[in-house]
Amino acid sequence: MDEIAKQFPNLTENQRLQFEKLQFLYEDWNSKINVISRKDIDELYTRHVLHSLGIAKIIEFKAGSIIMDVGTGGGFPGIPLAILFPDSTFYLIDVIAKKIKVVNEVATSLGLTNIKAEQMRAENVKSNFDFIVSRAVTNMPDFVTWVKGKIKPASKNDLPNGILYLKGGDLTEELKGFPQATEYNLSEFFNDEFFETKKVVHLPL
Repeated sequence: MDEIAKQFPNLTENQRLQFEKLQFLYEDWNSKINVISRKDIDELYTRHVLHSLGIAKIIEFKAGSIIMDVGTGGGFPGIPLAILFPDSTFYLIDVIAKKIKVVNEVATSLGLTNIKAEQMRAENVKSNFDFIVSRAVTNMPDFVTWVKGKIKPASKNDLPNGILYLKGGDLTEELKGFPQATEYNLSEFFNDEFFETKKVVHLPL
């Protein structure tokens, strides 16, 4: 939590409280429905919250932006981003119902009114979004197939509309079909060794 406050010094008191509550909420829900691995729950703020907020080091969503989080699991990166950007709207989807239950319960407990979460496959979503975010749910070619045609044509943010993907390792082979993709190394923003190979990939669509 100290690292989040350091990295994002302009948090309101309410945002700080919301971030602080995440540890208790996820420990509580994880004891009932396992959505985060046992070893990761102790590193929640580094491996899940701060990792999710890596996207916020690349872009500051403008008010009114609409973002879909595909394969959100327990709510990452969608919930931390929704806390940080209360004037943007987030649609979180996952195919596993129990994970969406946790997302909805956590969002309600935090008083987040800018989140909607549903059990849904990305291919079946009918709406369009400024950005689609995700944490390494599949390889980029397959992911692009899932979300093609779901990006709004007109951009209002500082980056062109498209995909913001959190992934680690050498992505040369995976991205060779996407010359327009840009990789941002999270190790440039965060010191923890967890981020050494972690990246945000921006792919305009």
